[in-house]
Amino acid sequence: MPFEGSPSYFHEIDGVFVGNDPARGPWSAGHCHAGPVTGLAARAAETAVSPGKVMTRLTVDVLRPLPLDGLRVTAELTRETRTLATTRVQVEALDGTICMTGTSMHLARKELGEVPTAQVPAPRFDEAEPGPSLLVGGLHDRPSFGQFIDVAYPPGVSRAPGPKAVWMRVPALLEGEAPSPIQSICPLADCGNGISWNAVPGVMGFMNTDLTLQIHREPVSDWLASDAVSHWQGNGVGMSQAVLYDTKGPVGVALQTLVLHPPG
Repeated sequence: MPFEGSPSYFHEIDGVFVGNDPARGPWSAGHCHAGPVTGLAARAAETAVSPGKVMTRLTVDVLRPLPLDGLRVTAELTRETRTLATTRVQVEALDGTICMTGTSMHLARKELGEVPTAQVPAPRFDEAEPGPSLLVGGLHDRPSFGQFIDVAYPPGVSRAPGPKAVWMRVPALLEGEAPSPIQSICPLADCGNGISWNAVPGVMGFMNTDLTLQIHREPVSDWLASDAVSHWQGNGVGMSQAVLYDTKGPVGVALQTLVLHPPG
């Protein structure tokens, strides 16, 4: 189950997705965190593709702030064969401003049974301990994204700056609807820069301008982990990379390009 007792990220009114408190981002009280909106993009892309295919990649470009008071999300099927399908996704504000664009890849499901693969264990969930969210705090005092997430830390993980692995359980994407496994992992996928940061937001801002989520297995647990590292450079550009896990093992990776900016 998603985070218990928390409202969903969004509710829908006549085709418009309105953000609830958990969708609010840390940078502005009136705008969404990009993770839940990426979940809406995944939902639109999955809906546009015929059953029998699984999303393996979603790339979104965050072009403008994403208004909390309403978004329209559309997906266009750009190619479909027996093997694959692709879509183009667009997220608009109520005034028609394009805030996010994206593309997705979907592959046909096959039943191959057991196949050889690299054995990469997940961070031990059974040894993780509940703790405060890393994602609380920002540039306003309104309830926001990080306050509505369950968090657990593997043994020895520090909440200091630098690389780290964290388990998270997030709210449902849309009121009255169970999210797909890919939709559920989108908020976590967009948290690499918030999990592995190299200075607090009051010292350096580190917003991401895009997100690429690559999935090789649909997650099967509601608790999901991100093992993240962020690289910051003096030219104002950064990158966050994260390996994503469910309780059975790795499921994919997430990459973000970061724009660094000092406060003021």
